Amino acid sequence: MSVDVLTFGLNHVSAPVSVRERVSFPVDVLRPALDGLRSAFGASVREAAILSTCNRTEIYCAAEPQVQEHIPSWLADFNRLEAGSLRPHLYQYQQNDAVRHAFRVASGLDSMVLGEPQILGQMKDAVRAAEQAGSLGTLLHQLFQRTFSVAKEVRSQTAIGAHSVSMAAAAVRLAERVFGDLSQAGVLFIGAGEMIELCATHFAALKPKNMVVANRTLERAELLASRFVAKTMKLSDIPDRLADFDVIVSCTASSLPILGLGMVERATRSRRHRPMVMIDLAVPRDIETEVGRLADVYLYSVDDLGRMVQSGTDARRAAVVQAEAIIETRVQHFMHWLQSREIVPAIVSFQQSAEEVQQAELERARRMLARGDSPEAVLEQLARGLTQKYMHGPLAALNRSEGEERQQLLGLMPRLLPTVERRR
Repeated sequence: MSVDVLTFGLNHVSAPVSVRERVSFPVDVLRPALDGLRSAFGASVREAAILSTCNRTEIYCAAEPQVQEHIPSWLADFNRLEAGSLRPHLYQYQQNDAVRHAFRVASGLDSMVLGEPQILGQMKDAVRAAEQAGSLGTLLHQLFQRTFSVAKEVRSQTAIGAHSVSMAAAAVRLAERVFGDLSQAGVLFIGAGEMIELCATHFAALKPKNMVVANRTLERAELLASRFVAKTMKLSDIPDRLADFDVIVSCTASSLPILGLGMVERATRSRRHRPMVMIDLAVPRDIETEVGRLADVYLYSVDDLGRMVQSGTDARRAAVVQAEAIIETRVQHFMHWLQSREIVPAIVSFQQSAEEVQQAELERARRMLARGDSPEAVLEQLARGLTQKYMHGPLAALNRSEGEERQQLLGLMPRLLPTVERRR
């Protein structure tokens, strides 16, 4: 059965954050999800990898074509959703389109922030997770290695990453809209991952009054805080200290909200209704959506920041055409490699048959030499025997053929027959 490259997923374009957060795969769920996917489809899914970020969840497969009808239902079932509610937001690609999509994602062409570099690292993390789960084979390994190479080529040969307007920079701008000068602001970062580190870098440049990092693992919080002369605290201390902060930026891997409506209401009362800016970059979300209804709270989700940064992408759009041309060329190269793999069994079988003929004729020649035949006669018989057996198959097929098939064989024979280079 043939194996195709298939991609299934949803992203910031096809689905709002309220849908994306329900089909995200935290790091500790990736292994069970990959095991469950292969268990559900058996040998029909040969290889698989899952990419899950705040902006997208995608499944990459090397699988038999018929599974594409059923994987969307598996994705819904695994996340305990109705398949009908998920399907309108899903896209799926096959073969060339799936390869092209992977190249575009890694190159930042499919990102909320055009040209952003974080997605490449996230894709590499997804590949490592698939390798550790034992779900990565030759086909997907080759696909992703070429994907990383294409992303590097696009970034080095085009201006797609120039003048970057990041989510972290957008977070700072939103806070400045409310408070103006941030030098007297208290900033709380919840989480200690890459996105929080980027945000902390941008906020630290404006020298706020104080910065605090809260994280489930205090050691990671202290490591990040030490880079920015910030303080740390436990997640359990947040309810009592939330009122101390003007800006809260949260991005954790928690499956449940960390900041609820009641907690934030109490904080606003303690602050005597001074405004708070709350930026939730997590998927699933860390802050209950109802918090946004409070009069003194300015709550922004990852989608809100995405819309804000779109205005800063014009300078890079001119590079998109060049990047797409690079990607299209590399897609063709990968598909050629993939098609070459499909004929390998036929080539191996042909070579084995040729070697069997060779061994049979050599054995016949050895017997002739052993009984005393002249070497010249043996060589002539060896050449004649090899030629006859080499010609038998094509000539027999030509004699049996008719009409259009015969014309096709006649056209192919000159290309299949060997040529002799004569020395002058």
